Amino acid sequence: MSRITLNRRTIMLSAATAGAGLVLGQPGPGGAGAQAQALPPGNAGFYHFRVGDIRATVLSDGVIGGPPRIYAGDAPEADLQTALRRAFLPTDYLTLNLNTLLVEIGGRRVLLEAGAGATMGPDAGRVFSNLTAIGLVPSDIDIVVISHTHPDHVGNLRAADGGKAFPRAMVFAPKADWDFFVRGDPDLSYMPVPEDFRRRFGAAIKRSVEPIAGTVELYEPGREILPGLTTIAASGHTPGMVAFLVHSGADQLLLTTDLAYHPVVNIDSPWRPGPDRDKDAALRARRRIFDRAAAEKMPVLGFHYPFPGLGHMLKIDSGYAWVPAGWRF
Repeated sequence: MSRITLNRRTIMLSAATAGAGLVLGQPGPGGAGAQAQALPPGNAGFYHFRVGDIRATVLSDGVIGGPPRIYAGDAPEADLQTALRRAFLPTDYLTLNLNTLLVEIGGRRVLLEAGAGATMGPDAGRVFSNLTAIGLVPSDIDIVVISHTHPDHVGNLRAADGGKAFPRAMVFAPKADWDFFVRGDPDLSYMPVPEDFRRRFGAAIKRSVEPIAGTVELYEPGREILPGLTTIAASGHTPGMVAFLVHSGADQLLLTTDLAYHPVVNIDSPWRPGPDRDKDAALRARRRIFDRAAAEKMPVLGFHYPFPGLGHMLKIDSGYAWVPAGWRF
């Protein structure tokens, strides 16, 4: 089998796991979602697995999305349309999952990413019902670690009454992002979305973090949050974005956060996400971290990849290919 054929097969494998997200058709930035019937209740929104001695659970916060062009900013239009069709995806709307990860380390429950809440449409904010489904409540969370402060990563920090959604949790956020998005008046002109969306985007960040602003713990890239959880510098998408490495003994799991949005357009095809603030820096971080994942053959979790977002990065002649992990009951 040739490398090119393998790449095309993994494109279709990536798409095959996306079925649950496709039918939701949630409006996203820059345009309305595709019309589709909502799924009936009863589909799983959580997925248990282990990283060595660490118990881990992917908790879906639902889905967001938008026109594919947003997430593949430099793609030739004909090539983008072809890649989407080959993956059996809509050509006018790309669904992105919201895969938060709960890990239990040293007797503490740590949530990696808070999720979007209501900041980016009606089909997110599901992390709380999925916590309930596994027998937990928000006050059971001890730590929340944010990779970067975009609304789909911090939206759930604010409860409906304006208070802390995770009342006991210490929240960690990257200092460079806090300085840019929260303390400053960020210039979001680089984002390929309408101006009114940019204004709402910036306001959603500030509003989401208000309840924890006085107690947030700001960190620098490379910090070990606690034994078994290390941050990895991955700036470019935002000034302070990190990836996460969960590790226990010889076992590792790499969380690529927003280095890529969807495997079909950012891994199986090498196109650059439009929302990357510094696209060259983001590309360097993407290559460095994807190369490590491929070389070490470590499992990877993508925040926006088709649920549950787990798989491996494969290095091929043309770049990378995404190989989803098989589902385990």
